[in-house]
Amino acid sequence: MSNVQRSVLDELCRFSSATIFNAVVEAMGGTQGGIELSDKGGQPICYTDQTLQYMLPEFGTVAGYAVTMELTPMDPAAVRNPWEEYYGLLNKTEGPIMAFIKDVDKQPGRGASFGDNMANVLKKLDVAGVIIEGTVRDLNGIKEAGLPIWGTGRVPGHGVFSLTSVNKVIEVAGLKVTPGEIAIADEEGCSLIPGNISPELILKHAESITQRETEFQNKVKKPNFNLNDYYKIIH
Repeated sequence: MSNVQRSVLDELCRFSSATIFNAVVEAMGGTQGGIELSDKGGQPICYTDQTLQYMLPEFGTVAGYAVTMELTPMDPAAVRNPWEEYYGLLNKTEGPIMAFIKDVDKQPGRGASFGDNMANVLKKLDVAGVIIEGTVRDLNGIKEAGLPIWGTGRVPGHGVFSLTSVNKVIEVAGLKVTPGEIAIADEEGCSLIPGNISPELILKHAESITQRETEFQNKVKKPNFNLNDYYKIIH
């Protein structure tokens, strides 16, 4: 999928990760629950699981193109690829970028996978946000760098820090991430737009979903609304 204008990504950030997920399901021909997709492989689980935490939620919703890497923050015997391989990839990738990182150490989470030094470098390389299946340190410094970050926890230290893979399909917090896909992340987690669905179509569905839900909620909030009214809506 070729990159779209930044304005499209800015528009996607108007919607929550939950609405983006619903829009993906509708774009595939389903409704909430996705039962219509049963004979098409089922409803996609294109969102992160409950282990992921937004550590700096004050930065709001973020969108970007997925770039992936795996590392070990503790294992001195791990494969050690040159870090230039990762930073060079970020440098040549058209942004904004959503950096997905996975701790594949024998002791996952025991050492921090990300800190403020990396945050400042990635911010210079047009990284809009970082999503880590792993732990984080130096959170105040990351905040000062202005980099939104998601992780699974915090620790104060790490050991031998090794880059083990760059830009392959990985799973982060239960989400299968393919490089180049558009990610939208907020306080609820991260949703991905599959590469075969245009972000413009997702925007169209997100607008429609938001309008429908607003109309429904406004009806429910009326003082005289009752269950009979509700049943008329859903049937």
